[in-house]
Amino acid sequence: MAYLGLEARAVEVQCQIAPGMPAFALVGLPDKAVGESRQRVQAALAAMGLSLPPKRITINLSPADLPKEGSHYDLPIALALLAAMGVADAEQLADFVAVGELALDGRIIASPGVLLAALHASAAEKGLICPAAQGSEARWASGVAVVAAPDLVSLLNHLKGTAVLPAPQPGEAQPPAPGPDLRQVKGQEVAKRALEIAAAGGHNLLMVGPPGAGKSLLASCLPGILPDLTAAEALEVSMVASVAGTLEDGRISRARPFRAPHHSASMAALTGGGLKVRPGEVSLAHLGVLFLDELPEFQRAVLDSLRQPLETGEVSVARANAHVTFPARVQLIAAMNPCRCGHLGDPALGCSRAPRCAADYQSKVSGPLLDRIDLHVEVDPVSAADLALPPPAEGSGEVAARVAAARAVQTARLDGTRARTNAQLDGDALEAHATPDEAGRKLLMQAAEAMRLSARGYTRILRVARTIADLGGAQGVGRIHVAEALSYRRQPPRA
Repeated sequence: MAYLGLEARAVEVQCQIAPGMPAFALVGLPDKAVGESRQRVQAALAAMGLSLPPKRITINLSPADLPKEGSHYDLPIALALLAAMGVADAEQLADFVAVGELALDGRIIASPGVLLAALHASAAEKGLICPAAQGSEARWASGVAVVAAPDLVSLLNHLKGTAVLPAPQPGEAQPPAPGPDLRQVKGQEVAKRALEIAAAGGHNLLMVGPPGAGKSLLASCLPGILPDLTAAEALEVSMVASVAGTLEDGRISRARPFRAPHHSASMAALTGGGLKVRPGEVSLAHLGVLFLDELPEFQRAVLDSLRQPLETGEVSVARANAHVTFPARVQLIAAMNPCRCGHLGDPALGCSRAPRCAADYQSKVSGPLLDRIDLHVEVDPVSAADLALPPPAEGSGEVAARVAAARAVQTARLDGTRARTNAQLDGDALEAHATPDEAGRKLLMQAAEAMRLSARGYTRILRVARTIADLGGAQGVGRIHVAEALSYRRQPPRA
């Protein structure tokens, strides 16, 4: 199998043993890891007591013009060679897709992408041969016969029928792990309201406030109020994790991903790429949350590379020999200080360069990226008096119930469309479901002129207003919903 993003392409492994000087050639655009499989295969066969015939051995990976990357070609190369030597049945092997890396002692060890290979095998109505450690991962693909072998000897005995391997069981669906609760957040009622709206509609959120105001704690509370992944969504997320090699023991989680890369992350780390194209943080957070703390500290080019994924829900990595696309439907939660010193507006702590300090600092984040963030909220500092108050009566459980109810309304409304949440409304769906009443329309038109809203900003206010209406149980979008949505648009830095 060759993996191009979340697409698995079939690769036929052909083996020819011909008279001539002893040699072992591997052709078909292999990378270094594939080229080194010759040594691993030879050592694995030697561990079984087999030696290569003293002839010219040629392995071809077809189609020859498709680049081959990764160690998962070890097992199919070994099986093709065993079939050419007469040790295995070539016709029997033709009914299987095989992936796996070989150890020098003949063990079959884990390699990334087994879930994709299983889905491809299921679509092609073939069986799958994979490492024993990944049998439970492969079983998530329904309707595929999985042979999960610990080593080559066990696999050959199974294929010959002398010692049948047990069928693997599907991995467990892990319940979401408990995280921070909103009861831990004291004060910050406006920020908590914005977080609830963001969760209900899948909107992007930017929090601006001084150090220690609770921005990171608020962001970490978001997974606790988001609804669990559906079965189809969990499979989507697991496919990305399988390609990245982070799916452990076939365990699929119903919790939404939460990724928080450091601000020193490179463009390849954030959006994907590298010598061997791998999904980046924005894809590993697919259908979940991407939290960017200290937003202006990221390189500007790295941040701007998120503009296309945030708009389209996918990221394309172009290379001279390949064009790979990964899904990237994420909810962006960002946090930043109002200025470099972090205390803009505080006369006791503010620096002497204000407001120029704030303008310079916030200008590191481009306007087009900020325009793609639906909710902008200022997080005020928390006083000692706030910290001395008892925990709030309402926690993540109560907020999650309202979010789930609003999401259920959206799911019913958007059934049959490509959109999943209000944040993805566009075109006819936006006009049909988010058009405000006459009073709301007048307010929105006045605000659009006063705030110089772009077309994108205009539609995002409508989406947020629709979510606010859903949280309130309203059938239509009214003036009060538009007014609250407008209050979350970006304001100029305070002097």
